[in-house]
Amino acid sequence: MSSSAAATPIAIALAVVKTLVLIVGGVITFFAYKAYRRTRQPALRYLSLGFGLVTLGLVLAGMLYELLNVALMTGILLESLLVLAGFLVIARSLYVS
Repeated sequence: MSSSAAATPIAIALAVVKTLVLIVGGVITFFAYKAYRRTRQPALRYLSLGFGLVTLGLVLAGMLYELLNVALMTGILLESLLVLAGFLVIARSLYVS
C-alpha cells in the first residue's frame, strides 16, 4: 500500500475529528457566553473567550494549510499560539472576582 493511499483514511479521520472539535468547542463557547449574558459575571466572559480561542486554535492549522496554502509548520505555530492564549484567558477566568 502506498503512503498516499494510507494517508487518505487518516486525512478523513483527521477532518472528522477536527470538525467534531469545532462543533463541541463551539457549543461550549456558546453556553459559556450565554451564561455570561445571563449573569454578567466577568469570569464567564473570560471563560467563553478562552474556549473560543482554544477552539479556533485547534482547527486553524489544517484550515490554513488546506485553504490558504500556508506552510504546515507556520499553521501549527499559529494554532499553538491561539491555544496558549486561550488557556491563559481560561486561567485568568478562574481568578476574576
